[in-house]
Amino acid sequence: MANINPLEIPDSGIGKKLYAYQHGAIEQILDRLKDHPSKFNLLYQLPTGGGKTVIFSEITRRYIESVGKKVLILTHRIELCGQTHQMLNEFGVKNKVINSAVKELPVPNDYMCFVAMVETLNNRLRDKILDLDNIGLMIVDEAHYNSFGKLLKFYEKGVVLGVTATPLSSNIDLPMRDTYDELIVGESISSLIGQGFLSRATTYSHQVGLTSLKVGITGDYTVSSSERLYNNYAMQDMLLNAYVEHSLSKKTLIFNNGIETSKRVYANFIQSGYDIRHLDNTNTAHERKEILQWFREKPDAILTSVSILTTGFDEPTVESIILNRATKSLTLYFQMIGRGSRVLPDKKEFTVIDLGNNLSRFGLWEAEIDWMSIFRNPDLHLAAIRSDEQIERAFKYVMPQELRNKFSKSSSIDFDVKEEHQKALKGHHRPRTVIDRSIEQHARMCIENSADSTEALMLAGLLKEEIEYRVRIYAQCLSRTTESYVRWMQDEYKRRLRSGLVMKYMVSPSSD
Repeated sequence: MANINPLEIPDSGIGKKLYAYQHGAIEQILDRLKDHPSKFNLLYQLPTGGGKTVIFSEITRRYIESVGKKVLILTHRIELCGQTHQMLNEFGVKNKVINSAVKELPVPNDYMCFVAMVETLNNRLRDKILDLDNIGLMIVDEAHYNSFGKLLKFYEKGVVLGVTATPLSSNIDLPMRDTYDELIVGESISSLIGQGFLSRATTYSHQVGLTSLKVGITGDYTVSSSERLYNNYAMQDMLLNAYVEHSLSKKTLIFNNGIETSKRVYANFIQSGYDIRHLDNTNTAHERKEILQWFREKPDAILTSVSILTTGFDEPTVESIILNRATKSLTLYFQMIGRGSRVLPDKKEFTVIDLGNNLSRFGLWEAEIDWMSIFRNPDLHLAAIRSDEQIERAFKYVMPQELRNKFSKSSSIDFDVKEEHQKALKGHHRPRTVIDRSIEQHARMCIENSADSTEALMLAGLLKEEIEYRVRIYAQCLSRTTESYVRWMQDEYKRRLRSGLVMKYMVSPSSD
């Protein structure tokens, strides 16, 4: 039976619909497996929402029928085990989930397919409850996690098929090219959108100063530094305003990098009168089920979460994704946005709000990506990612129209820090005169548009974002971009502006 060509096995006629691109991928993968019956690791890439589970379930069915060997499917989360088990059942593949409740497994047994989490399976193999001698194909879901390597000592002669949306290892020291012999690149996001299989994203990006964030040993921003930034009033206010402007009344999923941030988001939205729930990995299974059921049923539900919903969560009715965090992980970026990409008869588009400069770091979610180059040379890809400093140098502050209206009596509000710095250098003036001129202009704007000192100080407070932007550009001109220096300069600028306004009205009391 092992000599039967898997490509000659007809579809089972079970009624499970496969799209043309899925058929093509299945044939391509089976063809490669036919050419390499042992000791071969193949990686397949397909965007989130493209139907990877459907594809490897049909491959499982056809492999078992053609080769006669058993198939083992590995996941990294319990939710994915359940989803894979259900999908295999739909394809008529009798399968057994190996979880913590499975303490022994009769040998021989009637199961031709097993589904397990990597850690659970490793424990069962170590305890000799199960062996992999009769496994011909090991399928690794979410293969970019690269966590199945510990199992290879139990599986020296078999074939591995890894599937992922992003063939970029979560471990920079273990590139996927060292684990897999070959990569097959599937349909692109833009292609799936064009064919109507994925929703089209409309992305709104808000500029955020991230130079205070620290990078941890995982290569991504630490939770503690993210909490300090995203918990502050300005960031919470930016999030709420962005939601109101772009996602009001849409079913919205908010991603955060810390539990305290998510809880602060929850409290802030509740205080503003919005119906919202919070979910993290400390919630019980019952609480999680109840919260997700509420989210599924409520049309304008808002759910703020931490990491837990990036994989293994499929809710097609999501209309808006808010990235209330920054990440250096291309995989995580795609996973988060992908939660909103499912199509429905009445949902062909969804909204993405980026509050972490992720768009500037990685580009649009639907932009073309050369996955083959990333697979072959991950170091070059990682080196090409723009730093926070590079991203922020390209920032350009544009005063919102609502705020501009409050300064309607000022004919001009423009002030080019870089140009003023060049003028100061050419005129042999101290660089600090740039800040002096900027403060003078802001003071003039506040005085022109206020009736008294109280109103002028209120207007000065509204200029906070523009002040911080101007100071950051000024610091870049000086090549002094340490975060402590920038923060000190920003605070000093605001103090001088307030002090100057107070002095102005003290000297000219008639203006009150």
